[in-house]
Amino acid sequence: MNTYNRLSVAFEHGEGSWLFDTDGNKYLDALSGIAVCGLGHAHPAVTHAICEQAGKLMHTSNLYTIPRQQELAQRLTQISGMENVFFGNSGAEANEAAIKLARRYGHQVLNIENPSIIVMENAFHGRTLATLSATGNRAAQAGFEPLVSGFVRAPYDDVDAIKAIAANNPNIVAILVEPIQGESGIRIPADDYLNQLRAICDEHNWLLMLDEVQSGNGRSGQYFAYQHNGILPDVVTTAKGLGNGVPIGACLAQGKAAGILVPGSHGSTYGGNPLACAAALAVVNTIVDDKLCERATTLGSKILEGFREELKGATYIKDIRGKGLLLAIELSEAGAELAVLAKVKGVLLNVTGGGKVIRMLPPLTMTDSEAELLVKTVSRLIKVYAADESETQ
Repeated sequence: MNTYNRLSVAFEHGEGSWLFDTDGNKYLDALSGIAVCGLGHAHPAVTHAICEQAGKLMHTSNLYTIPRQQELAQRLTQISGMENVFFGNSGAEANEAAIKLARRYGHQVLNIENPSIIVMENAFHGRTLATLSATGNRAAQAGFEPLVSGFVRAPYDDVDAIKAIAANNPNIVAILVEPIQGESGIRIPADDYLNQLRAICDEHNWLLMLDEVQSGNGRSGQYFAYQHNGILPDVVTTAKGLGNGVPIGACLAQGKAAGILVPGSHGSTYGGNPLACAAALAVVNTIVDDKLCERATTLGSKILEGFREELKGATYIKDIRGKGLLLAIELSEAGAELAVLAKVKGVLLNVTGGGKVIRMLPPLTMTDSEAELLVKTVSRLIKVYAADESETQ
C-alpha cells in the first residue's frame, strides 16, 4: 500500500555509521532508522547473537518459559529500577500495553468507571487506534475517526495545565508523556518537568507513564531519559533502539503498576521470542559494557557545539538543541526538502516539526571524525539552502 513518501534510494548493506545503496554510493547515517540502529549497522555483537540464536531456536510461544526473555527482563529491570516487563513487537504495542494497564488500574484500584489518561499536545505514541488517539498530531488522526475516547490533552511542559485538569476531572488515572518529544522536533522540557509530574501523580495516586520509545536505550545520555531527573516512573515503554533493527518493544512497570496485568489480561504471539530477546540482550549489554550512554553525552555535546559555531549568527536558525544524541536544528522557515538535499550530499536525516526541524539521531557508535563530517556537511547544506531561498524571495 502506498503509505510512505519514500526517498529514491535503496540500500544494500551497512557498516557502522554508513549505508551503501544498490549503486555503490555511501551515506553517513545520521538518522539510524529513526533512532533504531543505535549501535550502527552490522554490529558484530548483534550479528553474532542473531546468528547463534537462529541456529538454535527462533520461536516457541509465550505459553512456555523463554529463558532469553527472562534474561533480558532481568537486565532491563536491573538497569531501569522497574520490577517486571511485558514484551511486544514495537513501540506502539508497548504503549498499547501501558494504556491498557492504566485503564485496568483505574477500574481495579481507583474504582473509576471511565478512566482517562492525560496526554500532551504534539505527542507521538504510535499509529494503532489507541496510540493514535493518544498522539497529539491531528494530521495523523484525520480520516480514522471515531478515535478512542479516554484521553485528556494538555500542553507539553506546562505543569499548571496538568494541575488545572487535576482540579476539574475526577476520572484521571495516569499521565502518559515523552521525556523528550521526538516526532514534534526534539522538544526538551524544563529540567524539573518530570519531577513535578511525579509529584502530581503521587498526590493524586495516578500512574506516571513515560514513553521512551525514542529517548531510551542510551540515546539521551542515560539508559532512560528519566534517569537524568533521579525519579522512577510507574510505567516506562521503549522499543526502537532496543533491538537495533530486530522488532521488539517493552512495557516496564513497578510498584502499584507491576501487578495490574495478569494471565489472560494481555498477550502477544511474537512478543519476547528467543530471537528478538537474543538480539536485544546483545544490544543492552553492548550499550552498558561499552559505556555508550556516556559516549552519547560526549558526542552530542561535540556535535551541538560544532553546529552552533558553524551557524553562529544565522538569522534563518531559530534554535540548535539536543540532549545526548537527540539533536535538532530548528529553522525560521519550513525546509522540508532539506532531507532530499542532504541525501544528495550523502547524509541521511529527516525534517519534522511542521517541516522546520532538522532531526538527527546518529548511532551511539559514531566516531569523532564522522561527527565532524556530519556538522560540516549539514551546516554547508543549510547555508546554501538559506542563500538560495533568499535569492528566490
